[in-house]
Amino acid sequence: MNIRSTTRLLALGWLLASGHALAQAAPAPLPEWDKLTPQQREALIAPLRDRWNREPEERGRMMERAQRWQAMTPEQRAQARHGMKRFEGMNPEQRRQARALYDRMKELTPEQRTQLREQWKKMTPEQRDAWMREHAPRRGAPPRS
Repeated sequence: MNIRSTTRLLALGWLLASGHALAQAAPAPLPEWDKLTPQQREALIAPLRDRWNREPEERGRMMERAQRWQAMTPEQRAQARHGMKRFEGMNPEQRRQARALYDRMKELTPEQRTQLREQWKKMTPEQRDAWMREHAPRRGAPPRS
């Protein structure tokens, strides 16, 4: 056996051993809420409790969001999660546009929303800028999180 073959065998052995160790180190799936330990529940709840106490002016909005989430179907929740992930990946200008579109769409019927979405897709950047100037959220309106 030459040095090259020995090196390949050692590398293969290391990869297999590493893969085995990684497979063993994979975390076990977490249980349902009722089976979490008190410490696990506390770790999940603490950030919300801290925000609730730190921002009393936001409590109404936080409660409304929680109630709205509870009323959603699993499909609606999945769609909401997808939208949140998309929003997180946007740059500041895209977020500003998304907020303006969202504020405008709240006022429209489902048919009008579909029409605006289709219209938006066909707009040039200049046309979108003009739309934004015309429909931008009011200055001084509280920012959305």
